[in-house]
Amino acid sequence: MSIEFTLCLVSLFVTAAIGMPIAYAILLASFVYLAAGGQGVGLAGKVLLDGMYSSFILLAVPLFIVAANIMNAGTISDRLLRFCVAIVGRFKGGLGHVNVVASLIFSGMSGSAVADAAGIGKIIIGMMTKSGHYTRGYAAAITAASATIGPIIPPSIPMVLYALVSNTSIGYLFLGGIGPGLLMGLVLMVQNWIISHRRDFGTEAPVPLSDLPHLTFEAFPALLMPAILLYGIYGGVTTPTEAAAVAAFYALILAAVFYRALSLRAFYHILVESARSSAAVGLVIGGALILNYIVAAENIPDMVAGALTGLEVSPLAFLIGVNVLLLLLGCVLDASTIILVIIPLFLPACREMGIDLVHFGVVAVVNCMIGLITPPYGILLFVINAVTRIPLAEIIREVIPFLIVLVLALLAMILLPGIVLFLPRLMGYPG
Repeated sequence: MSIEFTLCLVSLFVTAAIGMPIAYAILLASFVYLAAGGQGVGLAGKVLLDGMYSSFILLAVPLFIVAANIMNAGTISDRLLRFCVAIVGRFKGGLGHVNVVASLIFSGMSGSAVADAAGIGKIIIGMMTKSGHYTRGYAAAITAASATIGPIIPPSIPMVLYALVSNTSIGYLFLGGIGPGLLMGLVLMVQNWIISHRRDFGTEAPVPLSDLPHLTFEAFPALLMPAILLYGIYGGVTTPTEAAAVAAFYALILAAVFYRALSLRAFYHILVESARSSAAVGLVIGGALILNYIVAAENIPDMVAGALTGLEVSPLAFLIGVNVLLLLLGCVLDASTIILVIIPLFLPACREMGIDLVHFGVVAVVNCMIGLITPPYGILLFVINAVTRIPLAEIIREVIPFLIVLVLALLAMILLPGIVLFLPRLMGYPG
């Protein structure tokens, strides 16, 4: 490891530790490396622009963000919630089940855990606390846990980022996320059912079955979005990036024309907020592209691959070890940084060991999403705390049981690759 790279790492960790936003910390550390090596800062601009312009798939990120914000702004969320209440609200722990099912459905529209938690999640927390059957900490905890499903079931912004660094098919990654997303929803609902019986949470008044057709009709256009997205990609009609544009346009037509719940003023605010969110993600991506260039120049990935293959570690042991490391990193780093900076270090080793990159990518993204609710710095815990003012200590105490079952689900995905690869193989994936 060169002196320049050592200075880069020291700069990165020191600036991040004192609270500098991670995107700026990465950029500053990269500039320190270039300056210490006598290279012009202009090289960073060239690497950044080359990476951005050669990655057409990155356009999907702002488009999915726009689609999610449109869905949150209109009455679409309310209609979906009424539909979910009619389906599962009648069971023990009903609103907890509604919370999970709503996240499963909304995940097919947003691709963002933070969008789910701050948007539809805030509404459900209000419903759960007003019912008088749930503590506010429990309502916030299950909302944070269920929001982790958002980036697993397609569309998924983190999977777009993984496709960028691994050159893996985004279509097969999206398909691979469906099984794990459903498994996560199942284990959360089972845990909610167990806790609801143990604490004797009350049940909600069941919605008459005669109302179900009307509620289904109201929610049906919104439920079509994931189907349209997947058909566009796998029917050969659109590329993943074009499918993201179709999703954003469909959300706009749905909110403005079909539901008539979107004004021009609201649409302007959506575009502004989406631009801000996209710029924040773009800064992290730009910094990661420069840092990845530095890591490649230092030959770090090949050194890691050589060290691991030299140890004759089995693929399963390697997968478990990497996932333990990612779980620990998830306590202090955000998902984008892990996917763009840390995961590329292990990709050469995956190729050397014959580990399927779709399986590895989906498992890694699930791991990063679990990190979003891992104390002490799980970002979803802070998002829920910010939008509801529920004390962080109450949320952390109640989220632990859900964190445990999600880690068990992650272990199942590692040990049983078919959970991830069944649907991709069904659609012709050779892996």
